[in-house]
Amino acid sequence: MEHELGELFADVGLFATEGDGAPPEPPELDPNVLLPSEVRDDRDEIGEGDRVVLIVEDDADFARTELEVARQRGFKGIVAMRGDSGLALAHAFKPDAIILDMALPGMDGWTVLDHLKHHPETRHIPVHIVSAGDGRQNALKAGAVAFLEKPLTKEGLDDAFGDIQTFIDRVKNLLVVEDDSAQRDSIVELVGSGEDVDVTAVSSSEEALAALQAKRFDCMVLDLKLPEMTGFDLLEQLKSDERFASIPVIVYTGKELTRGEETQLKRVSEAIIVKDASSPERLLDETSLFLHRVERKLPQEKRRMLEQLHSADEVLRGKRILIVDDDVRNVFALTSVLEAAGMEVLYAENGKDGLATLAANPEVDLVLMDIMMPEMDGYETIRAIRNRQEFNQLPIISLTAKAMKGDREKSIASGASDYITKPVDTDQLLSLMRVWLYK
Repeated sequence: MEHELGELFADVGLFATEGDGAPPEPPELDPNVLLPSEVRDDRDEIGEGDRVVLIVEDDADFARTELEVARQRGFKGIVAMRGDSGLALAHAFKPDAIILDMALPGMDGWTVLDHLKHHPETRHIPVHIVSAGDGRQNALKAGAVAFLEKPLTKEGLDDAFGDIQTFIDRVKNLLVVEDDSAQRDSIVELVGSGEDVDVTAVSSSEEALAALQAKRFDCMVLDLKLPEMTGFDLLEQLKSDERFASIPVIVYTGKELTRGEETQLKRVSEAIIVKDASSPERLLDETSLFLHRVERKLPQEKRRMLEQLHSADEVLRGKRILIVDDDVRNVFALTSVLEAAGMEVLYAENGKDGLATLAANPEVDLVLMDIMMPEMDGYETIRAIRNRQEFNQLPIISLTAKAMKGDREKSIASGASDYITKPVDTDQLLSLMRVWLYK
């Protein structure tokens, strides 16, 4: 039976885990994958104190140009021409920055970015996307620091590496906008100013706009209920000003959002990067991601909070999960992994049955929604779920085909909380579920 399960997991791209809650293991360093023959880089010449950039790009000519510009800017460069080798090199060398293309062989850039930002040893590394096609908003929401569209001139690359230099060198700035002084102080204490982060805390939208005019901020924590100009109004103003349109905004509020308020947030999030955080642990996690903080350098109590958030099996144990998928192989493989982590799994083979199952089991904690289903697809099913007031806050993770990049944008637009690509990486899925299930 164990052999049959192994074959089934391999067939659908799922692999059993030990369930110990540890972060996913980095890929093994396969010399056949890691040594690009087309581009000679600096991996054998890196010394103590050298500033290193990892270039993950399958176009050899463009990779050479990126490497040349990197060297001119004082970086040592490492080149990977496949996504899987890029991820392995990131773990092996811990570079100061990563330049990442999205259309890669072996493992696409979306999956590489997901892995980087879900592992404590790599999530702080600033990732600059240089890629043809769309996906800017989702890349920034996932934790990328910038998204540059190809074709890109050598001058444009030089500017990009200049930005990378500046980003690495400077202290990161966080703006906290909260009118309740006790809550404001607790947020500042939670995040903590230090050598790597400087926190500016204000009590109104008007003060926030003044602070934004005076200083560059890397991230904002925002309460929506503010005097005079509300948090929603502030977001609308930021959206209309291109200087602030890429600032990640973490909405931190204990207030349950109405359907209309959710719609407002989604409208501004087309320009502003909006994520929510409902607990101090999640707030620390999200600010650490967008401020690119090195987790191991945080104070011990902060590290412990993040470790519990990312790796505690108690977060998963006893949770009820609904899988909506018409492929019984996927369902069987997912169920095996989730039940091994202590979760209870319900199953529906199409969108219509999924809605009925959810109505009969409103205590479901999270939904895994396949997108490609006959009759009622995942998009339509998610929209139908969100039309029910009682399911406004229900975490829904869509399972999208990695070859169909438009699926990601459509999933989020239809109301999904997050997405993961098929074939599903179980370590990545469990990490994502822990974040959404943490209370």
